[in-house]
Amino acid sequence: MEPSKTKHGQFSWNELVTTDPAAATKFYSQLFGWKAQEWPMPNFTYTVVSATDAEFGQGGIMPIPPNAQGMPPAWFSYVTVDDVDATAKQAEQLGGNIMCPPQDIPKVGRFAIIIDPQGAAIAVITYVKE
Repeated sequence: MEPSKTKHGQFSWNELVTTDPAAATKFYSQLFGWKAQEWPMPNFTYTVVSATDAEFGQGGIMPIPPNAQGMPPAWFSYVTVDDVDATAKQAEQLGGNIMCPPQDIPKVGRFAIIIDPQGAAIAVITYVKE
């Protein structure tokens, strides 16, 4: 994993949730020259995108999750933290809310989605140590 993705407070991943992942992948690949690699998941296909030959990629494209149906397609940022659970708890203490509680992504890490006091959402993630 790139060192910049492991530093606490560093933006480390960008993700598009959309109604048509295949069309979005085609659009961005043509627009930016991104390479795309499909990763089959239990209930959907996750597409990792990269502007380089980096093994891990720089972002992903996925369908809007069933529990978020009705939301418009949107890009979402992830910030690396040392401890997702502690960060989620701290976000609540600072007046934020938890949209998605801390949970594991097998072989990737642990993440949560928080809502700041003004209503903006952001994801926090602690990557699995290699």
